[in-house]
Amino acid sequence: MPAGGPRGRAIYHTAKAAGKEIAAVTALSAEAPVAASGRALSRLLAVLRRELEAERDRWPLFVPVFLGIGIAFYFALPAEPPLWPLLAITVGGAVLVAWGLLKNRSASPQFGPALLLAGLAITLVFGGMLAAKLRTLSIQTAVLERKIGPVLVTGRIDSVEDLPEGRRIVLEQEAIPGIPAERTPRTIRINLRSDEPPLFAGQWVQLRAVLSPPPAPAAPGAYDFQREAFFSGLGGVGFSFGRPNPIDGPVSGNFLTAAEQWLAQLRYNVTARVSSGVGGEEGPVAAALMTGEQAAISNSVMTAMRNSGLAHLLAVSGFNFVLIAGMLFFLVRAALALIPPIALRFPIKKWAAVVALIGAAAYFAITGDSIATERAFIMVSIVFLAVLTDRTAISMRTLAWAAILVLLFQPESLLGASFQLSFAAVVALIAVYEGGKNAAFELVAKPDKGQWWRYPLVYLTGIVLTTLVASTATAALLVYHFNRFATYGVIANLVAVPLAAIWIMPWSLLAFILMPFGWEKIALVPMGWGVTALDWIAATTSSWPGAVVTLPAMPIGALCILVLGGLWLCLWQRRWRFWGVPVIAVGIVVAAFARPPDILIDEDAKLMAARADGTLLLSSSRAARLHADSWLRREGYSEPGDWPSRGSSADGTLSCDSLGCIYRARGQVAALVQSQGALEDDCATAAIVIAAVPAGKSCIGPAVVIDRFDLWRRGSHAIWLDPGHIDVKSVRRWQGKRPWVLWREPEEDEDDEAD
Repeated sequence: MPAGGPRGRAIYHTAKAAGKEIAAVTALSAEAPVAASGRALSRLLAVLRRELEAERDRWPLFVPVFLGIGIAFYFALPAEPPLWPLLAITVGGAVLVAWGLLKNRSASPQFGPALLLAGLAITLVFGGMLAAKLRTLSIQTAVLERKIGPVLVTGRIDSVEDLPEGRRIVLEQEAIPGIPAERTPRTIRINLRSDEPPLFAGQWVQLRAVLSPPPAPAAPGAYDFQREAFFSGLGGVGFSFGRPNPIDGPVSGNFLTAAEQWLAQLRYNVTARVSSGVGGEEGPVAAALMTGEQAAISNSVMTAMRNSGLAHLLAVSGFNFVLIAGMLFFLVRAALALIPPIALRFPIKKWAAVVALIGAAAYFAITGDSIATERAFIMVSIVFLAVLTDRTAISMRTLAWAAILVLLFQPESLLGASFQLSFAAVVALIAVYEGGKNAAFELVAKPDKGQWWRYPLVYLTGIVLTTLVASTATAALLVYHFNRFATYGVIANLVAVPLAAIWIMPWSLLAFILMPFGWEKIALVPMGWGVTALDWIAATTSSWPGAVVTLPAMPIGALCILVLGGLWLCLWQRRWRFWGVPVIAVGIVVAAFARPPDILIDEDAKLMAARADGTLLLSSSRAARLHADSWLRREGYSEPGDWPSRGSSADGTLSCDSLGCIYRARGQVAALVQSQGALEDDCATAAIVIAAVPAGKSCIGPAVVIDRFDLWRRGSHAIWLDPGHIDVKSVRRWQGKRPWVLWREPEEDEDDEAD
């Protein structure tokens, strides 16, 4: 009890009450941030729920997105995942989602849209992994384990391809001395140095050649030809000595094989006739526009096309298919409309759609099976099927179906530039069309008298807008795959696209029609005039100052962020789609702050590279040219710096003598050893030793030792130096233990980082 009488007791109780209020306020102040974050999270979830429910019709568009995420996870794994867990999770997830959908039809729904979407997303992700796993298991081909030859190879020609110098053939059912039948690759690709004798698909030949396994990537993160070769059934590559000799061999009784060989030979014959009919450097370009075969285009012309932003015209894609099929549709419908008894009694629009669909299928058979061609054919087919069924022809769902079909049957295509560039451009174009179609319809509405100029203005505006949208959508992908960006692409396309659409492609369609009669030159000659103009546009714009910007390689994490932000922006339609903009900004920041390696060395220890003098220095100007070109391109340089064979680089970072070099950067010392005589001293002083010779177990001083045997086992290496830390990445560690990776011997567990 408080002392001091009634007044003291009153003061005591007042103070006690005030203390309780202060304690309550203090507690509320402490809990306020937690409550505020809880309310913010609740509001965010409420917004997500509201927006998801408002855009239920857009949910199917994310089916290929989550399938693609699963496929990407599969290929990113360091080892091959088992089949049955993937199958069990996918089937179990599908059953749970189906059960949830049934429950939601009841009077009291059991699942909210967010929960259903989450379950469906997980099912699709594991479904994508399962599709990729099944595709890998379906590939039955052996891969050469080492370089062999010259050996006498016998096989049947699967395809023939002209090159700027010589030819390239793919052999199947080959016999290679010293290799058992069960370890013989399904197909091998051989470069021929002669144009003689004439060769054709299905022909049996014998030739002497040097063969090698498909080459590994030039650096961690670089283009993986081994993976692409595996999924195409290619188990070896090589070059021939002398001419191939045609021989007698068994005739295939397999109808599908015979059909594939017939189509391959037809494609080769059409390409050869177009190329010779047009002639000169324009011939291979005209052939590429008609059949998609680009191998015979000279390096100078191809470089000009890339640097001017016109290389997309050479790939048979949506542009070519729309023009060929669209012209067929228009011509057939116009011809039938001129016959009143038919036009008034029959659905000539649908008849024209059938003819266009047949023409598109024939064009697809001629042009091969690239991802861009497949996507274009699927979309064009869906468009004409929509005409036949009186449905909307072009929509984002059409594109989603095309993506789903390609991803399910060829999951590996997700990683290729063709798939990514093709779908990115079309997704962005359809999104822009959906957002501004009302304004577009008003713009092309029937003009008033004297306003004829609106039609060409709309056409040119469409070309500019299409080029801008497609260039923006594919910019990050072009940087990631090719490390270049065409500055004047919009200007070049503004002139080249109308030229191709109005002049070149109509003549190409006429050439196809006349070719069975041997009259194709009637159309190929004027087509050649247009191709000459196209080459001039490419050469002119690519010669302007700053025509192409080369940029360093983008990390895969930055690309994934950019792609996800772009998909969010394009696939939704309400205002929350703009949440994708800050995600894209984050991806740009991550890409901008990516740091390239300080040191690179190839798997044969013939080529080293070090970052000095503000550029990339190469130890040799002749050795491993493919690796050197890849490294320079990925670093964003066109020419290497001067490697000091004796002395130091201008900034003093790299010092060399006859035994090797010392590289100093960020407080670390790296020894680049070329001779055994330098090992003892360098192992005593350097933090990392990179030796082109065997180092043995005596080199124990450095934190990291990479010698000749490490390079042979693990492939090319990339090294990042930091104060107190060294990060080492090897090609085979980056590739993982996958069926398409050639592991030279069992690999012990290793830590790619050293402190």
